[in-house]
Amino acid sequence: MMSYSRSEAVSRLRDVVETIETTPMPVPVREVWAFGDVVLGKDPIDRLCVYLTKDLLLRDAPDREADFEAELGVTGVGKTVSAAWADRFPEHVRANRNGHAAPEKCLAAHLFEDDEPVHLEVCNTGFENNVTQRLKGARAREDYTQLLDPRAACLWVDTDDGGRTSTEAFRKLEAGAFVFPTLPAAFETLGMDPDEAETAAETLRASRTEAGGVSVRGDVV
Repeated sequence: MMSYSRSEAVSRLRDVVETIETTPMPVPVREVWAFGDVVLGKDPIDRLCVYLTKDLLLRDAPDREADFEAELGVTGVGKTVSAAWADRFPEHVRANRNGHAAPEKCLAAHLFEDDEPVHLEVCNTGFENNVTQRLKGARAREDYTQLLDPRAACLWVDTDDGGRTSTEAFRKLEAGAFVFPTLPAAFETLGMDPDEAETAAETLRASRTEAGGVSVRGDVV
């Protein structure tokens, strides 16, 4: 099974930030977070977990949707993903089961190779808010595979005058200097009792090990 050394994982995260800053994206990206094993000082890292906060695409080029559908066999280009991006990177256009352009899958294809051990989360709300939202949903459905590991570091944010990279976060990643609780303890801080927290942590760990290559999940909150 492919894995990253710590230095390789940090390098890939730097690549992700640089790509977002310097090339067109299928949708606007506002934040880049790393979470899970990479922020815990582990080496090697079996699965690199990345979270992107995105904006919804508005008023792009809906008049070009039919052209892209004829060319790529995908609807929604120019509405849900950028037409300018698709012009430049048609090989990265991806669709959901209904054949409609899927922003999260397009971002995954643009940023990572198919066989990389990466899990990508894409949502229109920030990481910390989505941790809370996913916790509520997972507990209501008793499906702990839907949880987000709350142990995370913000690496980059979009600002009015350009993107800002957290040099301190990258320094701590490289040094393995972040200090976080165990996963069950992290869930306890979110309101779970110890037994539920242990069950949730074991379920989430198992779901991670079953995945191979790039896995991606998109949320709208």
